[in-house]
Amino acid sequence: MSSSIIAALQMNSGDDVAANLDAAETLLREAAAAGACLATLPENFAFMGARDRDKLAHGEADGSGPIQDRLSKLARELDLWIVAGTLPIRQDGGERVYAASCVYDSDGARVARYDKIHLFDIEVPGSGGERYRESNSIAPGQAQAVVVDTPVGRLGLSVCYDLRFPELYRRLVAAGAELLCVPAAFTVKTGEAHWDLLLRARAVENLCYVIAPGQCGTHPGGRGTYGHSLIVEPWGSVIATRAEGPGVVLATRDAQRQSELRAGFPALSHRRL
Repeated sequence: MSSSIIAALQMNSGDDVAANLDAAETLLREAAAAGACLATLPENFAFMGARDRDKLAHGEADGSGPIQDRLSKLARELDLWIVAGTLPIRQDGGERVYAASCVYDSDGARVARYDKIHLFDIEVPGSGGERYRESNSIAPGQAQAVVVDTPVGRLGLSVCYDLRFPELYRRLVAAGAELLCVPAAFTVKTGEAHWDLLLRARAVENLCYVIAPGQCGTHPGGRGTYGHSLIVEPWGSVIATRAEGPGVVLATRDAQRQSELRAGFPALSHRRL
């Protein structure tokens, strides 16, 4: 596939896995019909329950399960590369799951897996007591950079709260990343303050495209997520976005422009630390 169109899919996932997978399929088909080569799903796209530990009941063995099998089939059927935001993969011998971001190629083969390393154990400032403790149900992944070759360029993987740790993105770029994926379920409060700011900063400082598919709206238990899925180009401009509601955000990667930017503004080669 020669297309350089990339898609960020915005969802409002709930606690019904089958319904969430149907919703994801609808958006993936829409992205493929629009000519996308690579489509990215948000964090927790297959399940968002009222309590963090509810996801444990839906943990799958690595490489096989209803969620993984459905994505593999769709990637193959649609001739589409898919970044599966995060899905719960069981921890061997443990009581938690990994928040795994899996990449499927257009033949349906899984070609990369990144497990979220920074866990959101936070009380949101100014929220009146909104708090999260992901480590109660999620095991952190190994602290390593995962980059995968795709038809639209070398893609670096990350998830949501990772966005606040720029050292991860430096490692991804050192490993050759040209695009950065940040599937998320950002809170409304932190999204209003920092979502756009941090995504544009990661794009500018690394001269990378940033693809950020997000959750939106209200979920079981009353949790609200910010939405505003977007795609940023390497000079920091938001080139496509969707504020509210499920849908597809599309943009085209201009590899020549990115190469010219990196050559003409060689900040990446000026690093001293």
